[in-house]
Amino acid sequence: MAEKGKKDDMRERFAGPEGGEPNSDASPSAEPAAPAVDDKVAKVLADFEDLRQTLIRRQADFENYRKRVERERSEDSRRAMARVIEGLIPVLDGFEHALAAHKEAAYAEYRRGFELIYKQLLENLARLGVERHDPVGKPFDPHLHQAMDKVETTEHPEGTVVEVYQPGYVFHGRVLRPAMVRVAAQPAGDKARSAGRLVN
Repeated sequence: MAEKGKKDDMRERFAGPEGGEPNSDASPSAEPAAPAVDDKVAKVLADFEDLRQTLIRRQADFENYRKRVERERSEDSRRAMARVIEGLIPVLDGFEHALAAHKEAAYAEYRRGFELIYKQLLENLARLGVERHDPVGKPFDPHLHQAMDKVETTEHPEGTVVEVYQPGYVFHGRVLRPAMVRVAAQPAGDKARSAGRLVN
């Protein structure tokens, strides 16, 4: 009887609430907590991706801003330099007039000094991006030239620059001063003959 009582005590101690399976208090199952952990991980990953995309956008915005500031700074510098160069153009004209005025032998040394200074000034301006336009023999371009006069001639095609009164200057694509020129025109008699041929 004592043996049977001990067995019943043992059975009750290790049996579950319904008397079937043993109690599992010592090792609780982790399965119910798994979905909650997965949701937290997914939220953290989503937040991280949002932050990463925001950072990429901020970097792109900053890069665009930096490029715009550099471009504006460069344009401001060119505009300031263009104003200085525009002020030097009359000085170049003065050199050219002085060199054209004194061609006598007595002024040979004087001319050489002037020519040297004039050449140095032109070379330094060219290094800064200034182009001098002396378009004799080239077609008239209203963007670069200003027609001051026209001459009827058969020696040059119509619209050809035959004489330059004043050279033009361009700085990085911006016209500082158009070249003042004389342009070839077809003689009136030739125009009438050409019109007659077109009518016939």
